[in-house]
Amino acid sequence: MPRLLATRRLLAALAASFLIALPGTAETDAVWSRLLATHVHESADGVNRVDYAGLAASAQDRAALDAYINSFAARDLSGSGDVEFAAWANLYNAVTIRHILSRYPIDSIQDGYLFGGPWKQVTVMAGGQEVSLDAIEHDILRPRFRDPRVHYAVNCASHGCPNLMRRAWAADTLDADLDAAARAYINHPRGVQATSRGLTVSSIYKWFQADFGGSRQGVVAHLLDHAEPDLAEKIRATPRIRGYDYDWSLNDTRTDPAQ
Repeated sequence: MPRLLATRRLLAALAASFLIALPGTAETDAVWSRLLATHVHESADGVNRVDYAGLAASAQDRAALDAYINSFAARDLSGSGDVEFAAWANLYNAVTIRHILSRYPIDSIQDGYLFGGPWKQVTVMAGGQEVSLDAIEHDILRPRFRDPRVHYAVNCASHGCPNLMRRAWAADTLDADLDAAARAYINHPRGVQATSRGLTVSSIYKWFQADFGGSRQGVVAHLLDHAEPDLAEKIRATPRIRGYDYDWSLNDTRTDPAQ
């Protein structure tokens, strides 16, 4: 009997250690959620900003961020379910924050790059392979999951980007959280500005028009799917996209107008 109990305890310990190391589980993502809750702040203007200075100053939190990212290295992320979607989105956002910390203080994620930004250069080990941020978004998330809401899940550390959530993406709440993220962005001026002359929308809807129905009309239909009644009425009154806009300034708490 003692030997049986010892064996059961060993198996339980091994199972627990596996769960802790497995990205996409509540245990692992609790680390990421804690970091987000601590260092991401909701501002009065509707933009979530990151306390990069505070995170940079905390050796413990930076070590936790590194450990979280490293936990993805040898995991099986080959599936196409909500667990894998959440895992890849969480990894993308964590690696982006770590990249900003490596160069902080800066004013934009594009600072120091003559053409574009760091997305092809910043890489990480995940699922047994080395992948760049660009590959995570364009070779994995977009083609594998074919969900336009991916653009509300990944955050490029910019004011013009959809908000970085204050908790990890999780499989069991993924659909509702993606819808909430889409609504929050579309009903904020970063997403849509409607006037009597037409719509000015985020450049995301130009860069990735193929994901939003493949046309301006498809983009408008997507916006209407998530627009609150007042905005929807304005969009229907002038359903023409007249321009695009995007703000690449860093989503840093030091840029909060309330500070």
